[in-house]
Amino acid sequence: MFGRITAFLYGVVCYLAFLASFLYAIGFLGNFWVPKSIDSGPQMPFLYALAINLGLLGLFAVQHSVMARPWFKKAWTRFVPMPVERSTYVLFSSLALLLLFWKWQPMGGVVWRVESISAWAALIALYGLGWLTVLVTTFLINHFDLFGLRQVWLYLTGRPYTQLAFGTPGPYRLVRHPLYVGWLMVFWSAPVMTIAHLVFALATTAYILIAIQFEERDLVRAHGEYAEYRRRVPMILPIGSSSRRKTMQARQVVQ
Repeated sequence: MFGRITAFLYGVVCYLAFLASFLYAIGFLGNFWVPKSIDSGPQMPFLYALAINLGLLGLFAVQHSVMARPWFKKAWTRFVPMPVERSTYVLFSSLALLLLFWKWQPMGGVVWRVESISAWAALIALYGLGWLTVLVTTFLINHFDLFGLRQVWLYLTGRPYTQLAFGTPGPYRLVRHPLYVGWLMVFWSAPVMTIAHLVFALATTAYILIAIQFEERDLVRAHGEYAEYRRRVPMILPIGSSSRRKTMQARQVVQ
């Protein structure tokens, strides 16, 4: 179905779809640059808008989680060649996001509005730092493998795919999910928090906390050392990490 060159070009197209959705998301959530943002566009009745927005968020959550599960990948790769499986996942995720941006409905109402210029600037800086955190952490765990380019490149060059070894670079030594920390910074750093933005932030935060549970089960199965890592390092907030390390060191000394 996929020759090596075709698979590689397909992987590049899927990556470009991700890049487009990533860049658009910056303007969408920040309410700048893009033709339609989280708070722009004609308004419909509140309950209709809420139903549509929750449906869009639910669609993305189901797609993003189900397609990432090992049992789905095992079934999926009967039809989709293994070298382009990750690229296809990235493509579907990007399309689900672009659909959300397109069909999202503003909902009116302001929950909070920051009036102080310094506080406004601080939140914008935190918003930018969140996006930077998201991007940097993907490179720390191999950005190109995460988005499927490594897989299609290895296939193109005739080399077998090798699973990445488990590692804890940089911020992964402080929290287990710095990537999600970046997303939470992005979702909540709003100088003007509208009802639509609040719905988005609450839903995506809940999704992250639930998705982590499924993700970590898979990581424990894939990497035996992850169970120890999970006991030692906090999930999201770097609270108690030093005390946990001291406790573990004390136990090792006693043993």
